[in-house]
Amino acid sequence: MDERQIALSRYRLEKAENCIKSAHILTDAEEYYGAANRSYYAIFHCVRAILALDGVDFSKHSGVMAYFQRNYVKTGIFDKEYSKILREAFDVRSDADYDDYYIISKDKVQKQISQAEFFFDGIKQYIEKKSDEVESGNR
Repeated sequence: MDERQIALSRYRLEKAENCIKSAHILTDAEEYYGAANRSYYAIFHCVRAILALDGVDFSKHSGVMAYFQRNYVKTGIFDKEYSKILREAFDVRSDADYDDYYIISKDKVQKQISQAEFFFDGIKQYIEKKSDEVESGNR
């Protein structure tokens, strides 16, 4: 892992944080479909922030999700709860974006935003720890 990977990881984490902020704004405006979309993308950007540390990326969401599952959840680096949150957020976002008759409630969106915040906090701690390890090793 090098400084470029850390910078990209932090940039993606910042994108995730901005998506969470947007999800809150959209929820306050009663735009629940948009809020579901933004909360999913907050989680997705968190996962891509982790992938940046490994120097990998994928063109499809399924590839990003599978890599995270295989290399971070199954290995015990992150609890299975992270995998569950990622999958649920993906499913809700897909349904909200593509199912003509899908109805999403404020409660469901608020739960998804809370899960995105939990996910963000855990990923941020991991990235900070890894970044500190690299930066202290370069001194």
